[in-house]
Amino acid sequence: MGLFGFLRRLFFPSKQSSEALRSQSARLKRRRKPVRLVPLRRDAECALGRGLDKSRKSQSIQSPETPYRFARFGIESGGFLDLSRDLDEERLQHFGLPIFSTPDELADWLEMPVGKVAWLVHRFTHAHRPDNAQEAHYHHHWMRKRRGGYRLIESPKKILKAVQSRILHEILDHISAHPSAHGFVAGRSIVTNARPHVGQHVLLKCDLENFYPSLRFARVVAIFRSVGYSREAAIWLARLTTSALPGNIPFPGGDPSAILPYLRRHLPQGAPTSPALANLSAYSLDVRLSGMARAFGAAYTRYADDLTFSGPEPFVGSLRTFIPLVRKIIRSERFRANTAKRKVIRANQRQMVAGVVVNERTNVSRCDYDRLKAILHNCMRHGPASQNRDKREDFASHLRGRIAHVAQLNSERGSKLLGIYQQVNW
Repeated sequence: MGLFGFLRRLFFPSKQSSEALRSQSARLKRRRKPVRLVPLRRDAECALGRGLDKSRKSQSIQSPETPYRFARFGIESGGFLDLSRDLDEERLQHFGLPIFSTPDELADWLEMPVGKVAWLVHRFTHAHRPDNAQEAHYHHHWMRKRRGGYRLIESPKKILKAVQSRILHEILDHISAHPSAHGFVAGRSIVTNARPHVGQHVLLKCDLENFYPSLRFARVVAIFRSVGYSREAAIWLARLTTSALPGNIPFPGGDPSAILPYLRRHLPQGAPTSPALANLSAYSLDVRLSGMARAFGAAYTRYADDLTFSGPEPFVGSLRTFIPLVRKIIRSERFRANTAKRKVIRANQRQMVAGVVVNERTNVSRCDYDRLKAILHNCMRHGPASQNRDKREDFASHLRGRIAHVAQLNSERGSKLLGIYQQVNW
């Protein structure tokens, strides 16, 4: 077949050739397996170590009319989104939590107008963020860290603090933290955090960097979703318990890099709800680290951002493998390890866990005891005002609390300090 013959068949196909092409196409279609596109999906993070019930599907209904006040408008769908239909009432009742699914119902539970709740979450401002520090619902101040750098303390103002306290006592306090978490948990303390590590051959201490600011808005939403709240309710609860910085907040010491961890909406250090939400956010981390510690014959506890592992002599030989695994788990749970604070402490050194000596028993360090004893002696000789260098309003109660801390760890030393305290002319 010449060139002209080829072109003729290409542009003017005969009926026979057309039928042949159609039959060949049909055979290919029969052979080809149907392609099924499976969307990549990551289940909402569950702070309780369990995912959302898979039978509970998110139901977002588009409607030309708003289904409830402050419903979100879907730009792509051209209608309002109803995000209140996936409430799991049975799960909420299991935890003994208040039931609400819309902003109005949340406002009724908080016993305030829904417009005031919307004001608290900055519903009327761009990106749900205060325009300036005066309009923010937090007091902001920078605190210098002992090892350099700055930490942002965000204390909620009166109205928001009352709302957060109610969320803490009536919702978060009903959800149990992992048994390995000892910070800010009722019935647990620095003493219960230290006891599993008493008399161990080796101690491994790790630290989570920027613990509170690393816990973002989406993780807090996932916590409230995991206990049964609808997406709408979870979003509002998360906005009430997280913070977004105003644009005019000053840099500490003129260092703009200090503000970087706080740019996205995060848990504020200073809010009453933040410790409980942080513990629940770290639930999966605690599950994995405690399980791995058991596999290596070691103990594990966490007090806020301080992670502690301890074990007998064979555990020392496993550290070369164990430490990289700890770092990998921390990273996969979307936390960051502070490698500068990692320590391995042997039994012939002073082993301290969150300020508690654990070499032979839970005890207070000798230097802390001697320092407090010297302060009390000087109060007795020269008067309490001579020792109140930080200008505390109730210096007597402050010292009484420090004595109670010592007595909790060592009753004998606590009794000696209390005897000196009672001789001071307050």
